[in-house]
Amino acid sequence: MEKAFEIRNLNKAYKGFALKNVSLSLPKGYIMGFVGKNGAGKSTTMNCLLGITKKDSGTLKIFDKDISQLTAADKEKIGVVLDGCPFAEILNVKDIALILANTYKNWDGEKFDNLRRRFALPKDKQIKDFSTGMRAKLNIAVALCHNAQLLVLDEATSGLDPVVRDEILDILQDFVQDENNSVLISSHITSDLEKICDYIAFIKDGEIIFVENKDDLMEKYAVIHCTNEQFAQLDPNAVISCKQNSFSTQALVLKDRISGEYVMDKPSIEDIMLYYTKEVQ
Repeated sequence: MEKAFEIRNLNKAYKGFALKNVSLSLPKGYIMGFVGKNGAGKSTTMNCLLGITKKDSGTLKIFDKDISQLTAADKEKIGVVLDGCPFAEILNVKDIALILANTYKNWDGEKFDNLRRRFALPKDKQIKDFSTGMRAKLNIAVALCHNAQLLVLDEATSGLDPVVRDEILDILQDFVQDENNSVLISSHITSDLEKICDYIAFIKDGEIIFVENKDDLMEKYAVIHCTNEQFAQLDPNAVISCKQNSFSTQALVLKDRISGEYVMDKPSIEDIMLYYTKEVQ
């Protein structure tokens, strides 16, 4: 199966933080959600993949090429939305469209104008007067309009209202209907990722905890509700983490390692992430 990108044993150290042997890859035609709390290493991983941040060691490939070997044509096939807006604040959308038409060989001006209208972005208003949500919509429109085959989106829907976020999720799902197209997206809005992602990668303190098919992930775990006495009888290897008070316990567990009568709920991605950031009490 062809891969949109591949990261193997990526290491990058800063004072007080390090990525440690980060490995993940995504087949073409799929969407991967990248989750973890602030400072876990999501942005650093993405920046290394894009060549913005220099790795210490490891292998980074996009379209089966080492990122150092990517041509200008290859780079045009990568759509990127990072935190913030990359455009000079004195520019307006009309200016940006003109600049990008002269920058990208495959710039699709008609598609950009359609998205501009769909996102209600004014042509003549300067970027400095855009709201956070308007800037986010502009970034996404640009990423989608130069024939990209891989979108790398770091908190791309931050600041958007639920209606617009849902519209963008639909656009991303349409985007991967072409099996050559793929998306890596980080977001703190994990309910959005549940709607569209095929795979979920979770990073904690610079280390990948898991990379799983989303449907398998949701079936693998359960949140159980029980008395403290019942909890004490569980196989410790079945328990990921728990919340406990004087009388009862809630715990994230590996479902297939649980026997007996327990009240179980299907966890959300947010549940799984929150329990994994705790230690078993």
